[in-house]
Amino acid sequence: MHLVRVSTLPRRDQQRIRAAIDLIAEEPRPPGCTKLADESQTYRVRTGDYRILYDVVDDRLVVQVIRIGHRPDVYRQ
Repeated sequence: MHLVRVSTLPRRDQQRIRAAIDLIAEEPRPPGCTKLADESQTYRVRTGDYRILYDVVDDRLVVQVIRIGHRPDVYRQ
């Protein structure tokens, strides 16, 4: 599996990912997010060629980023 460290990405991609995470923090289910089929509380947001996978725990008001990765790699475990 090849997941990325955000700090190693080009600055423009870093900014996009940070902006997407800030949006998720304000609105956990923004337009364009997709609930993953096999997961009860896991969602994904696209940011360019990268995907941000995150869990939403409504009863505790928690949004936890699980992983960030390039499109073909992020879903592999």
